[in-house]
Amino acid sequence: MIRWLTEPVPRGRVAAFRTLIYLFVAADLVFFTPWVRTRVNVPGDLYQPLLVGRLAHLPTPTPALVAVIFWTLLGLALLAASGRAPRLLGWSVFALYLEWMIIAMSYGKVDHDRFGLLVALAVLPTVGRARHGDPTRCEAAGWALRVTQIAVVCTYFLAAWAKLRFGGLDWLTGSVLARAIIRRGTDLADLIAQVPYLLIVAQFGIIAFELASPLVFLVPARWRLWTVGFFYSFHLVTFATITISFAPHLAAMASFLPLERVRPIHWLRRLRRRGSPAALGELGEHPLAAADDDLRPAPLGQPEQGVLGTVPPAPLGLGGGLPEPPHARVVLDAEPRSQADPVTADQPPRLRGDLGVEPEPGVA
Repeated sequence: MIRWLTEPVPRGRVAAFRTLIYLFVAADLVFFTPWVRTRVNVPGDLYQPLLVGRLAHLPTPTPALVAVIFWTLLGLALLAASGRAPRLLGWSVFALYLEWMIIAMSYGKVDHDRFGLLVALAVLPTVGRARHGDPTRCEAAGWALRVTQIAVVCTYFLAAWAKLRFGGLDWLTGSVLARAIIRRGTDLADLIAQVPYLLIVAQFGIIAFELASPLVFLVPARWRLWTVGFFYSFHLVTFATITISFAPHLAAMASFLPLERVRPIHWLRRLRRRGSPAALGELGEHPLAAADDDLRPAPLGQPEQGVLGTVPPAPLGLGGGLPEPPHARVVLDAEPRSQADPVTADQPPRLRGDLGVEPEPGVA
């Protein structure tokens, strides 16, 4: 069990996962849960903190408290996404986001899609430093990702347990999905609802899927990504029909993915190098460069040698008394049928074939 919980994974995987999670926290504050800031307009008597809030004796939210948490958490989450000070910033983000969630969920409704995200925030600071793309395997990184994966699976399994605990077997044959479609269904959901008994079959399928979710740890590794892909497709259908996104849960579920292959900083550096003038001189860096081409501009007063091959160092005859090179001149005429100076037959094959310049007949 210890070997399974601490199975080593590349440090680059946890580095990419950490960046994803902290960027999601920043996005969550701005796009997904900005409504938490409106809780300060609700009378304090309606604030009934969760158990963790009561044990910690957290104060009743005030406008000043919520504003401080919002702006501090937003700044720290963006800093933590860079990988700097992973322990200090990680623990700070976890504590502030936990308080943000306590404020959000202490007015009568608790969302279960945040469980995996909170667990990820709690365990990521334990890993320490990790660089994007680092292939070094680490047990601490493996433990952090494994615990997050367990939290993701528990979200499914315990959701099914709650359905059967509070709704009983009637949840399977009731009108749960029909009510959800009436409240917030889409055009696609309206089409599905017209098929007789399809919603009942879907409810059986949801319970079966959630109860069987722990099997993701038992399937062979080559099938595990396909299983996780099915998890994502389940939420895609859910959002397309009843517009429930489960975005925090989807972010935490990325702990199953080989994120070490995602190296945005490395890609940005490569793009920056490709766009710099120095990079144009590097062999193979330019997408149109051939193996024997030199794309660097020639200095003033010297001929281009990368396209026409080796040219004698003597200057080309341009008139005005300049000496002629040992061989005849090479003329690249824009008009295919126009009269041009002859080209010697001993020019390189690349000049004759690739550029379409052929020697005139009868030229020695």
